[in-house]
Amino acid sequence: MAAGGDVADFVPINVEHNMLRPESAYPPMPPDAPFHPNGMPKPELRAELRRIPNARNAVAVVSAVAQVVAVFAAVIVLGGRSWSWVVWVGAFFWMGRLNVNLFILGHEAAHRLLFTKRFWNDVIGRWVLSYPLFNNFDGYRRVHFAHHKDEMGPREPDNALYVGYPIKPDSFRRKLTRDAIGRTGVRLMKQFLAGVARPKARAVVIKSLAINAALFALLWWLGGPWLYPVLWLGPYFTIWRVLNRLRSLAEHGGMTRSDDRRKATHHIEQSWVPRAIFVPYN
Repeated sequence: MAAGGDVADFVPINVEHNMLRPESAYPPMPPDAPFHPNGMPKPELRAELRRIPNARNAVAVVSAVAQVVAVFAAVIVLGGRSWSWVVWVGAFFWMGRLNVNLFILGHEAAHRLLFTKRFWNDVIGRWVLSYPLFNNFDGYRRVHFAHHKDEMGPREPDNALYVGYPIKPDSFRRKLTRDAIGRTGVRLMKQFLAGVARPKARAVVIKSLAINAALFALLWWLGGPWLYPVLWLGPYFTIWRVLNRLRSLAEHGGMTRSDDRRKATHHIEQSWVPRAIFVPYN
């Protein structure tokens, strides 16, 4: 789920100007284009976009999990060397980056686009891609569908992440600092754990804590008690929060509610470095 917002800290430069491109950037859609006039895909393109490559997605899931295992293994094997700090620092940052992989694949599962068999789509979406990251898979699915139903609208669940841009550099710096030092992550974790008091969310919290307890026990047995808090919780609370905010802003920051969906989402041509970090599957 998105990182959450800090509405009280927004210092807009000029909300009226936002970050939309000039009107000339949104010409009428040609009749033969694969999109409707509002920027939504026509049935033929929509069917193509919703075609699910089961084998490729299975490889993606296995690869994402294998990379997580490889990071832990590298630290366990190399962590005792004289230069082990290099391994730990590299592992910390890369594990934060691997949160992006897991989140993106979980997003696809929430859209029921990871596997054609709904059972496997949801089981893997919950137990492999969401619960280990303290994410309520079914709750995320509900609010994310609300996001797509009316992007940037009054019921947009992530408006606090997007509205008011561009903002002043000091305001943006404060947001990234809170993300980087873990304040955003701690706040969101408190919200997640508070779900134990709500009957509908209690089971998810318990399952998430159970799978994380199992991971903690396994890592302690394999390499020591510091592996889980330093290389799992640490990147989750810090690196992932920074990357998630930047990803969200790159997609919707400063855009607007419109019948023309092109005005609700940025289109950015990525070079290979940000592609590898932020959108490895796109």
